[in-house]
Amino acid sequence: MQIPVAEVLVGDRVEISTGDILSADGVFISGASIKCDESGATGESDAVKKGTGHKEDPFFLSGTMVLEGSGAMLVTATGVHSFNGKLLMALRVENEGTPLQIKLEALAESIAYFGIVMAAVTFSSLIGKHLFISHLNGEELFDEHFFSAIVKYTITAITMLVVAVPEGLPLAVTMALAYSTMKMLEDNNLVRHIDACETMGGATNICSDKTGTLTENRMTVVKGAIAGNAFESVTPAVGSQMAAPVRDLLFQGIAVNSNAYETTREDGTKAFIGSKTECALLQFSSKLGSDFVGVRKSSNVARVYPFSSRLKSMSTVVAVDSKKHRIYVKGASEIIVGRCDRILNASGTAVPLTAAHGVSAKIDELAQEALRTIGLAYADLDSFVPVDGDDEGPQVKLVLIGIVGIEDPVREAVPKAVKDCQQAGITVRMVTGDNIITARSIAKKCGILTEGGLCMEGPEFRKLTGSELTRVATSLQVLARSSPMDKQVLVDTLKKAGQVVAVTGDGTNDGPALKLANVGFSMGIAGTEVAKEASDIVLMDDNFASIVKAVSWGRNVYDSIRRFLQFQMTVNVAAVALAFIGSITSEHGESPLKPVQLLWVNLIMDTMAALALATDSPTPDMLKRKPYAKNESLITPLMWRNILGQALFQMVVNLSILYFGDKIFGVELHSVKHLTFFFNIFVFCQVFNEINARKIYGELNIFAGLFSNRLFMSVIVFTVVMQFLFVEFGGSFVGTTSLSLREWLVCIGVGALSMPVALLLHYVPVPGAKPAAPVAAATTTPTAPAATVHAPKPAANWAKLAAATNHSRSPSPKLVDVARQVRTTNSILTFIRRRRSHHQFALKDEK
Repeated sequence: MQIPVAEVLVGDRVEISTGDILSADGVFISGASIKCDESGATGESDAVKKGTGHKEDPFFLSGTMVLEGSGAMLVTATGVHSFNGKLLMALRVENEGTPLQIKLEALAESIAYFGIVMAAVTFSSLIGKHLFISHLNGEELFDEHFFSAIVKYTITAITMLVVAVPEGLPLAVTMALAYSTMKMLEDNNLVRHIDACETMGGATNICSDKTGTLTENRMTVVKGAIAGNAFESVTPAVGSQMAAPVRDLLFQGIAVNSNAYETTREDGTKAFIGSKTECALLQFSSKLGSDFVGVRKSSNVARVYPFSSRLKSMSTVVAVDSKKHRIYVKGASEIIVGRCDRILNASGTAVPLTAAHGVSAKIDELAQEALRTIGLAYADLDSFVPVDGDDEGPQVKLVLIGIVGIEDPVREAVPKAVKDCQQAGITVRMVTGDNIITARSIAKKCGILTEGGLCMEGPEFRKLTGSELTRVATSLQVLARSSPMDKQVLVDTLKKAGQVVAVTGDGTNDGPALKLANVGFSMGIAGTEVAKEASDIVLMDDNFASIVKAVSWGRNVYDSIRRFLQFQMTVNVAAVALAFIGSITSEHGESPLKPVQLLWVNLIMDTMAALALATDSPTPDMLKRKPYAKNESLITPLMWRNILGQALFQMVVNLSILYFGDKIFGVELHSVKHLTFFFNIFVFCQVFNEINARKIYGELNIFAGLFSNRLFMSVIVFTVVMQFLFVEFGGSFVGTTSLSLREWLVCIGVGALSMPVALLLHYVPVPGAKPAAPVAAATTTPTAPAATVHAPKPAANWAKLAAATNHSRSPSPKLVDVARQVRTTNSILTFIRRRRSHHQFALKDEK
């Protein structure tokens, strides 16, 4: 009987089989050869065997997949009370404000305070001037002219306040984040929390999971030797070069001696289901040209002997004809080689196995590269009679077919992505549950582990406290055999040391660390629901390289806001200063910029500028700069130079026009024509300065990338067209009059002087200011006392390495760490205690 997942209750008996993803926690009841993939929950890539025997685990965790076997379990927890559910519930925590948000709030308050002060000073000054002139003229101080003047002065002060207060700043931030979020989706970054975009601009550390993040989470045959011929890569040519007898034995041995199978996903892609090792061998044979489905159908399988932990091997007997049988065996390479007395040669003939064949040397060579080696062998049986209760099969001398090396390969784009991160001033650290030999090998291939870099194992890392923990954490490059709590401690220590930390992960065990980090990245394809729920950004292509694009867009958000501020602050200072000086010096206390004109300037300064300056795309140079420091000011000294320089230029030009317009243009002072010149030139100063504001790091070429930003050019064109309509058709409402073509060209020419002024400002020295400098290739060369480094020498004997990495597992401490890190309730602690005892347990209804 099949029922919906939501209707599964504690106490139900649930049948499970290969390929099932468990929706509830449970305990083993019955079954054979059941193995589960708990890499998402524990970080360990080895499959976990389920049962009640010695070194078998009787407990099933929700969210994990059944790789092999079939059987039944008794449900012990469902929904929010299950392992998966508790992690999801524990991740419901609000994030703290980002550094940029905090800086923007402080800056907005400062600008608003400046605007209020200037509006109050302007209003007070105008009132004082009015009273003083009335007193000198012997007029009554508080007559009807006084109250009409108050209304006029109030409008001027409020208009100045509207211009000064940065109401466009939130819009600019929203525009920059929304635009970046949209573009990041095109780069396979699905942003779940919009503030994560700008936080990535200041990221200084990336703590990455290994399995499924840096690697493909898919065991793959990468090299080996078949029939004495070594191969360094797996291609169809390797299969075609084999003699037919060798190829037939290899393909049949892999096809029949396996429980894995191929299936089709919902999206139409093919996938192998079963043990990761068996899936790797099936894929290997497929790449060499094998039709393993056809081989299985044509083979007469007489008996399958499942994997034996004592023999470290699995066997299958097939009937060759009515009298003759053949046994195929695969397993740990040194065990298999030890059972062989012959080896296939290149032509497919079995010859005596001697040291001259170099099999042991090949195994050692593969072991040095941290590859898991699998031996493939066969033997012909003159007779075969199955024996009831025999789970190991005939123990006969075998013929060695070959040795293959298997690993979880590094994603193709990862080494370059790591290099790009290091060039951008970001330290990449690998945190994994795998053994230190494998971790060290993968880290070197990724480019994470540098010469003399610090590697450490979780048990040693847990012993560190205080300043020693901080010192080691900031130098650590690889943390192996780590628990989820170790990853959390590392992230927390780095954050307390002032670092901005991004964490990548795909497993359930990564959830708490993803939530704790400043930015959490999960994998969209291989990631668990817990990981996605805890993350800020989902990598849709599971590609670590996409993080580099997220860094670029994060820095672009920061730069976009800086561009907007550089432009807005220039307009703020110039407009407020001109309005104040013009009002005070005016005979009637009126600003040379009318309220309607100031509101149009405010529209240019806020809405239109936000559209124009928040939509630039990132440049490659962004990855050559250091990350933004938490305490770094939004407005840099270089920006202040540009702001004050341009504001001063605009004040000089516009005040000259205000006071000497009759001599410059031959018009009557304070006439509509005169003030139209003043207003028009002021607006065109902003238009050309908007182009200048695109560069904030002292770049000389202000036109770089200008014409590729269509939205920016559209805003400029729209502003110019609207200004033309305002001037030509605004009339008394706007306070303008029509200008001739020559007069328009003069206004545009004067406004365009902002651009050579920007060039001249580059040569004005700024104390303590430097253009953004490129970062050295590597950001850190970690060092630490030898006592804290666990660096075992590569195993010379593969049996020792296999013993260190194969199937030995102590799950309870892992789950205890998970329980601590998510602050789970007493029910899960009770669950852990049950797991420690394989002899007695009691079920508890957790409803």
